[in-house]
Amino acid sequence: MPAAEIEAMIKAALPDAVVTMTDLAGDNDHWAAHVTSAAFAGKSRVAQHKLVYAALGGRMGGELHALQLTTAVPT
Repeated sequence: MPAAEIEAMIKAALPDAVVTMTDLAGDNDHWAAHVTSAAFAGKSRVAQHKLVYAALGGRMGGELHALQLTTAVPT
C-alpha cells in the first residue's frame, strides 16, 4: 500500500494530522508512521493508536502488512 494512500486515509479521519511515513523494507508493505494530531489530546497512547487504526479501515494485516506507529499531540 503506497504511503500517500495511508496518509490520505489517516488525514480523512484526522484532518489536522501531520503524518510522516517511512518505508521500513522498501516494499510498500512495512511502514513506520509518526502521526501528530490535536485529536490525541487527553487520550492514552492506546486510544491514540486505536484512532489511527480505525482510520485505516481494517486494512492492517491485509493490504498493509505492518505499521510501526508513533503518535503525538502538537506542541
